[in-house]
Amino acid sequence: MPTLILVRHGRSTANTSGVLAGRTPGVALDERGAAQAAALPARLAGLPIAEVVTSPLQRCQETVRPLLEARPGLRCHTEDRIGECDYGDWSGRKLAELKDEPLMEVVQAHPSAAAFPGGESMRQMHTRAAEAVREWNARVEREHGADAVYLMCSHGDIIKSLVADALGLHLDLFQRISVEPCSVTAVRYTRLRPFLVRLGDTGDFASLAPREEPGDGGDAPVGGGAGAP
Repeated sequence: MPTLILVRHGRSTANTSGVLAGRTPGVALDERGAAQAAALPARLAGLPIAEVVTSPLQRCQETVRPLLEARPGLRCHTEDRIGECDYGDWSGRKLAELKDEPLMEVVQAHPSAAAFPGGESMRQMHTRAAEAVREWNARVEREHGADAVYLMCSHGDIIKSLVADALGLHLDLFQRISVEPCSVTAVRYTRLRPFLVRLGDTGDFASLAPREEPGDGGDAPVGGGAGAP
């Protein structure tokens, strides 16, 4: 079965302003995010990518644009099921204020039970994304062969949930996974099991350095976080 390259979108204006963007329209890449996207073709130069599949949201579309320009003829498909989690009434709110919401504790410790007011549950998000990957695996294999490589550009929580699925982890453990903006994660699927062969690879280790600001108490950044400063 194919190898799936999962790319989180580049850093966005919402990431740097500390806002949970969700499906809010008009959220673009910031200057650093645009530079990350521009560097993506060179990072992936050695891969024979057969197809590109992307979330419909602007920040993902902007992330794959340089890759598509560098490879004329590479087909790009929009897939709603790998779009951002529908955070409902939380969308557009500051992450700092959401920390005090009682639901945040559930999102952190028991995400399979978390449902966003006016939006979807994290379980629904996980199910639709995993179903999309399985269907695209079959399509890519059918059209390009079992050794094909294809790319999906999506969002932090979506990619984390797909990594958990590949590892056979319960969704309640997916907050232990971290994927930075424009990071590359790779899953090689086989008939019996998937293999996680890359996780959150940016080629930049700045985010591993100690931070000057106080810690967050171990909470996972909802939506995926902004990455290295």
